[in-house]
Amino acid sequence: MDSHRKHRILIVDDDDAVRASLVLLLKQNGYDAHACADGAQALALLAAGPYDLVLQDMNFSLATSGDEGLELLGAIKAVHPSLPVLLMTAWGSISLAVRGMKAQAANFFTKPWDNTQLLELVRATLDAAAEDPHERATRRGLDQRFDFRGIVGEHPRLLAVLATIGQVAATRAPVLILGESGTGKEMVADAIHRNSPRADEPIVKINMGAIPPTLFESEMFGHVRGAFTDAKSDRAGHVAAANRGTLFLDEIGELNRADQVKLLRVLQDQSYRPVGASAAQQADVRIVSATNRELAELVATGDFREDLFYRLNLITIRLPALRERRSDIPLLVRHMAEQVAAGYGLAPVGVSDQALEWLSAQPWPGNIRQLRQAVERTILLSGKSELGQADFAAAAQHEHANAGALGVDGMTLEQVEKLMIEKALEQHQGNISRVARALGLSRTALYRRLERHGLVQGEGSGS
Repeated sequence: MDSHRKHRILIVDDDDAVRASLVLLLKQNGYDAHACADGAQALALLAAGPYDLVLQDMNFSLATSGDEGLELLGAIKAVHPSLPVLLMTAWGSISLAVRGMKAQAANFFTKPWDNTQLLELVRATLDAAAEDPHERATRRGLDQRFDFRGIVGEHPRLLAVLATIGQVAATRAPVLILGESGTGKEMVADAIHRNSPRADEPIVKINMGAIPPTLFESEMFGHVRGAFTDAKSDRAGHVAAANRGTLFLDEIGELNRADQVKLLRVLQDQSYRPVGASAAQQADVRIVSATNRELAELVATGDFREDLFYRLNLITIRLPALRERRSDIPLLVRHMAEQVAAGYGLAPVGVSDQALEWLSAQPWPGNIRQLRQAVERTILLSGKSELGQADFAAAAQHEHANAGALGVDGMTLEQVEKLMIEKALEQHQGNISRVARALGLSRTALYRRLERHGLVQGEGSGS
């Protein structure tokens, strides 16, 4: 496609208001949007000129079977097999969308839609379609070449991630994994290591947000005896432990600027200096980092070094949120149910189609992690061998009623963290030093979190 041409998008829906809303939204965001009311008009428009994407409703009459939508999808794919189609469906018709996914739809979204999420879906779908179709991999083909155990799903966006892992695992190139909390960033890091020539050596995992700045050098690079009061013997750090293996730096966005330059040295020349040592040491490590924050935005605000950012993100893997690959939810639920039952020594547990449809329609702000918690909680509370929609709803209500004073059920890690900080600020009358001690954070780390959550304020009395 000519890079200077606007993407042309066709909207097919018999509802005037839906057509008008989508055309306006897409045009405001730089797309060349067109609309029509039925399948015959859609096929005529597609025959008359090239389109890059179709947004198609599943029903075009009072009937709600979805047969008309599936028929149109099949007709489009017969003539334009590489043209991506996004299906529109009402909340109660997720099963129709799943049927559409099996009939080669790129993805689906529910009405009413969230504008931001829909635009992200449109952009991602167009990006995926820009790839050479001959290079797109199938899950079976990927599994024959690589070890992706534990990573469940067949959605095109997940397959694109797996294909990238397969391409870069054999190299020593640094990889930056981006994605919301609970999307499986650590599993991707494990897959990179497992499929690399370093698989027989250790993968050392560090939560960068959990290391106090005063201990960063000692934890990462080790120290020699006598380097400080409590250094009674030499101690190897995380970098040395990962020698010839992989160093996974989770929550890399939490690293303060003073320590960023020390990490940069490791990436530049694979050297580091233990605290108190007179000479630098070498370590052959492959760096994989992850964050749920946008590092590029932190670079723009001056909170993250630009030179370190470019060293870390030589290869960037962006994981889709669970809501962006809803067709994988039934596969994930069945896999999780099998794992949970086996882990607790229970008989196999099934999940009804109605429950799978209901689960596929939920927002899951906590992504895969939250979905697994829901499956585990429901299995333990219901005690049934076949779980229905009512069982999942009852378990969620039970958890909400017993979530305690914080009421954290269904919240993301970011939301829980903000709530904890707000409670601590209230308890200690805004005294930053006391709040930091109560939360087990340094003042610097607390200030970073206050800024991120929009809670910056003047410090209370005392210190």
